[in-house]
Amino acid sequence: MSEHKPKRPRRFIAGAVCPKCSEMDKTVMYSNDDGEEVRECISCGFSQTTSEQAQEDQQAQELVTRVTPDGKPILDDGEKPLKILGLSSPVGGNADKT
Repeated sequence: MSEHKPKRPRRFIAGAVCPKCSEMDKTVMYSNDDGEEVRECISCGFSQTTSEQAQEDQQAQELVTRVTPDGKPILDDGEKPLKILGLSSPVGGNADKT
């Protein structure tokens, strides 16, 4: 008698876009024999487990841009931050004396 394994259901993920071929609504999710979640594109055959995705995410770095290198905004030469007047009383001022 042969051992019968129950077939794991494949679920389509609505709105998902394949990272390889960019096709929308062609990605299915299922659990493999090791119990890991797998996403697979039925259009191009791309396949990735959750542990592979986690490794890829860990290796990814935030993009460095001119606007926010190191997470701090920089100002161009001669540019100064905008000051909004009238929102707070000046230091040592007499704002509400009647």
